[in-house]
Amino acid sequence: MKPLAVITGVGPGTGSALVRRFHAGGYRVAMLARTADRLAELEREAPGAFAVPCDVTDANMLGGALARIEQEAGSPKVLIHNAVGGAFGSFLDIDPAVLERNFQVNVMALLHLARWATPSMEAAGEGALIVTGNTSALRGRARFAGFAPTKAAQRILAESIAREMGPKGVHVAFLMIDAVIDLAWTRARYPEQPDDFFIKPADIADEAWHLAHQPRSAWSFLTEVRPFKETW
Repeated sequence: MKPLAVITGVGPGTGSALVRRFHAGGYRVAMLARTADRLAELEREAPGAFAVPCDVTDANMLGGALARIEQEAGSPKVLIHNAVGGAFGSFLDIDPAVLERNFQVNVMALLHLARWATPSMEAAGEGALIVTGNTSALRGRARFAGFAPTKAAQRILAESIAREMGPKGVHVAFLMIDAVIDLAWTRARYPEQPDDFFIKPADIADEAWHLAHQPRSAWSFLTEVRPFKETW
């Protein structure tokens, strides 16, 4: 029986690349996104992967989705929280409701996912919970007030879970992406930039795979990835 990987935020970039990488590595993949339409092609491309339409900000909907996954495919060996809520603007201008929604996506959904997945991982004596993040988890830049506080809270929550679950055999890691991800809309936004300005979704997925399969003697918590020309 194939091990199960559960991936949230399966969009056209990192999420899809994660699905492809874990499917290629022999996993059955449960794919969470708000609409099933974007997942239909991936279901055809990766036989055995299955779509689970879900808005992770809705705790009841998320709970139902996770129950369906468990009924259909069992407990996960790997869970990757890739869904992200973001917004940009001055703290004076943003709608406070936007910050609250982003907190639901980035922090509360992680809490619900971890509470669901880690008990079975602990019982199995193994498992990995990976969160994809970015440098907003470490700094609050101007016009990031609707986003950075939630990513910082997400990192701290992940660290708290890691410290509790690591000694129980569950590896929790925060994969920080310090780059512009190579997508159609980012290419359109930065048409003057060369290929090596962007980080490739497939390369992010390879690093997530590596984190999920690190030997116990050398577990990472905070891992950073960036193109070789990135200023940091």
